[in-house]
Amino acid sequence: MGGSLPLGKIFGVPLRIHWSAPVLIVFLGMGLAGGTLPAWVPGRSSGVYDAAGLAGAVLLTASLLLHESAHAVTARRAGIQVEDITVWGLGGVTRLGRAATPRVQLAVSAAGPLTSLVLGGIVLAAGYGAGHALHWALTSAVLVWAGWANLLLGAFNLLPATPLDGGRILQAALWWRGGDRARAQLIAGRCGQAAGFLLVVAGWFEVVHGTGAGLWLMLVGGFVIISAGAEIRQAVIVAALEGVRVADVMTAEPLAGPDWHTVEQFLTEVMARTDRRAVPVFDFEGRPSGLAERLRLSMVPAAQRGEVRVRDVAVPLGQCTVATPGDDLVGVLERATPSARLAILVVDGGRLVGTVTGEDIARAARRRAPDPGGPLRLG
Repeated sequence: MGGSLPLGKIFGVPLRIHWSAPVLIVFLGMGLAGGTLPAWVPGRSSGVYDAAGLAGAVLLTASLLLHESAHAVTARRAGIQVEDITVWGLGGVTRLGRAATPRVQLAVSAAGPLTSLVLGGIVLAAGYGAGHALHWALTSAVLVWAGWANLLLGAFNLLPATPLDGGRILQAALWWRGGDRARAQLIAGRCGQAAGFLLVVAGWFEVVHGTGAGLWLMLVGGFVIISAGAEIRQAVIVAALEGVRVADVMTAEPLAGPDWHTVEQFLTEVMARTDRRAVPVFDFEGRPSGLAERLRLSMVPAAQRGEVRVRDVAVPLGQCTVATPGDDLVGVLERATPSARLAILVVDGGRLVGTVTGEDIARAARRRAPDPGGPLRLG
């Protein structure tokens, strides 16, 4: 996600923070300090309410991280590559590869909401305990608020609408029952569009009646609509590509460069010859060794570009999606790692013979379906 900065790792998964994440914390903290806490525990100073509100917002954000981490950990245990977790203004996003079976998708999708529900129950119990046993009224209020917020987060994510976790669960169930992943993805996407529209309408109604949460609902609804539309387009493209081999869509003899070159050399001698986002790299023996991403190369400080080798910043081959010319394209996409958004490396006999990019896939889909974004029938 653009505008995100790396912030270490959580459970071994790279963590990124989007610039809008602090806005989420401030929004939650202000709402808690300005309304909820004074109503539940009156008589405290504004400074105390502000500190407690900030603590509650940070606690909920940490719970959100655990929700996303549950997805990531479950996915890695199932053999799915996890690229990173990003926290942003509307929640969290975990980027990972596609599940190979509906059972795996069900487990990965359900892990997040179940974590939120369990956390909600634990924090809610701790809150009531702090209030009744220890008489810590303000601490109790913050914990009770965070507990209910986690329960709400878990329940909301179980709505059967992609891209919410409930939509992924619905997709897994339909895929399991019917055996058609693309059709299941299409149905879940349509449900997502409907749910997003209802959220926008509900948010508009709240705004008209002066409720502050209305704008947030409208933003979430818009995000759901856009994401669901992307899911539908992906489902249609996958359906159009049934039976297509990698060799049918790949760009043969693609531009590639040596991984031992410095970043400066690579940018001026290789990347300058193409407008592609990434270029394959090869080692001294001519074997493919990974993908050099333009963005990663440009992020190397100018003063260091003459010293840093491309191999040190390239996506290593082990993290790339690799296929042979005879592989089924849909099957390759099913097991694709997150690096596939850059390119799929086509290797034959240990040598790079082609690449498959998003443009190649879209072009093939257009040839087989007049309108890849339209209402293609799936079954």
